[in-house]
Amino acid sequence: MISKLLAHLKPLGRVAVAYSGGVDSTLVLKVALDALGSENVVALLAVSPSLPKSEKDAASVLANQLGARLELLSTEETNDPAYQANEPNRCYFCKDHVYRALRQFAEQNGIAHVLDGMNAEDTLDVRPGRAAARELKILSPLHDLGFSKNDVREAAKALGLPNWDKPAAACLASRVPYGTSVTPKLLSQIERAEAALFDLGFRELRVRHHGDVARLEVPESDLPLALQQRIEITAALRAAGYTYITLDLAGLRSGSMNEVLQARAV
Repeated sequence: MISKLLAHLKPLGRVAVAYSGGVDSTLVLKVALDALGSENVVALLAVSPSLPKSEKDAASVLANQLGARLELLSTEETNDPAYQANEPNRCYFCKDHVYRALRQFAEQNGIAHVLDGMNAEDTLDVRPGRAAARELKILSPLHDLGFSKNDVREAAKALGLPNWDKPAAACLASRVPYGTSVTPKLLSQIERAEAALFDLGFRELRVRHHGDVARLEVPESDLPLALQQRIEITAALRAAGYTYITLDLAGLRSGSMNEVLQARAV
């Protein structure tokens, strides 16, 4: 699979990679560097209140380790009323802002191709942002070559990428129910809440925001640990501004806020 990706990228000449520090975009960045050379590759990290500072810092360190040129681009999606309205197509408005910023940078620097890290399984969930990617002609080499999530991790491991087993992440806005306005203040609250739980030793989690209620999702294997630390968790989340703390017994599910959309469709 790695050789196919190398061959796929070599004809592109110069590229910009929509980079987040996650395993998918890191794999694309690494193979682009190998195929094209560091002088022909730039990693672009979109920075806004929807990106936790810890993720930005980790992504910056990793790009430096890979020897990649990294540019931080401030994006304004959280100021867009259409984004703040948080309808089911919120992701479109987010990606429209992000990809336009990346495309503008690329064009200003004579780079024809912008790549992202979407893999072949990412289209199985609700992904309104894909429309923005198509409109702005963002290339998705992992998707085009049929890389599954497991394929991505296996390739990243084979290449020695330190984040090959990093848990999947998502923007902070994905913790907010549709119809609840998404604001920088709210995103900051969620970021503080999750940071406090990472400090308690949890590696993978989501704090879903329901007004005064924080609904904590952790993997099923971590449910006993969460119950053991219920006092510490309660204190941490109340310090972040929540009144009521709940533990979701169904465990961590990627895109769980989309379950309401599926229920409506039945």
